[in-house]
Amino acid sequence: MSGFGIYVHWPYCAAICPYCDFNVYRARGASNAPLLEAIEADLAAHAARFQQRNAESLFLGGGTPSLLKGIEVARLIEAARKSFGLTADCEITLEANPEDAALFADHAAAGVNRFSIGAQALDDPSLKALGRHHDAAQALRAVEAAASTGQRVSLDLIYAREGQSAEAWRAELQLAAALPIEHFSLYQLTIEPETAFARRVARGQLSPPNQEQAAALYEMTQEICAAAGFTAYEISNHARSEAAQARHNLIYWRSGDWVGVGPGAHGRVAHNGARLALEAQRRPADYIDAVRENGVGWITEERLSGEAAADELLIMGLRTHEGVDVSRFEALRGRALNSEAVGWLTAQGFITDESGRIRLTQSGRIVANTIAAELAV
Repeated sequence: MSGFGIYVHWPYCAAICPYCDFNVYRARGASNAPLLEAIEADLAAHAARFQQRNAESLFLGGGTPSLLKGIEVARLIEAARKSFGLTADCEITLEANPEDAALFADHAAAGVNRFSIGAQALDDPSLKALGRHHDAAQALRAVEAAASTGQRVSLDLIYAREGQSAEAWRAELQLAAALPIEHFSLYQLTIEPETAFARRVARGQLSPPNQEQAAALYEMTQEICAAAGFTAYEISNHARSEAAQARHNLIYWRSGDWVGVGPGAHGRVAHNGARLALEAQRRPADYIDAVRENGVGWITEERLSGEAAADELLIMGLRTHEGVDVSRFEALRGRALNSEAVGWLTAQGFITDESGRIRLTQSGRIVANTIAAELAV
């Protein structure tokens, strides 16, 4: 079952990180009321068009939604509940920065039951290099503050940083694994176009590890997480138990349905026999104006072809330990999976083809996008 979720994008951050290419803007201290009102109205409009159905996940992402006060988070949760309904066990996630730990108790009281803490590193020089404004001690205190609320805690870290040794990453990850968390999101540093890091690389001022070094760190990451009891259920995500897996992200990876509200948010919704791809206005002011004038915040709506929907299923599904249901892929695509590519990739040890599912092997996960491209031909 693919599930249904709601994504709310809060675009404001206290500072813009040099590696970030998300739709974010520096918080300037203006009132949050106009954007909160627009998101409430947009949720109601989505529900009116796509029919009410209880969401099993609500993800407050960004940006930095932990900048919001508890009463504002409660307002967003109530808007989602009023518009769509939330299941009794709905996973309600808040992306949170360590600097906002003093608000975590209020966020939990508002209804947040899962904190995703963007520490990104646990040593001060790395945090400074990543443009973060907290230090390692503050990150550790934030994890403790989130855990003290009694809610689930996930930790985000970035590795394959400039100058990072295998020994340093091992020590950092082992430290993190001993914290009161039950989920990791562990991402290799990616140099995204149009970011400050991309400009530094172009000027020769930043030299991240090469592909071979990054692959070695990835292998080490799998080894350490497994030894600490964190199972890899997706290329970059590890959980102590099935219950601790990120339900909202599983909706994405399983090509389920979700509505996206807030500036720049994306959604995928099955409607009248089609799979629609929706994207909201990116700039907050434009988004607010669009909702006021049109009742909805989306700027583009595309009816995905069966081939496009199948390709999304393949690219996203291959990232998970579950792999891809071949029959579902072929039904969407209208033709068979490339059997020649399946045979070659299996022989090379990159995938397994068993019980109607294609799964990546450990070595295949390192080149997941390349494999997806081969299979989609």
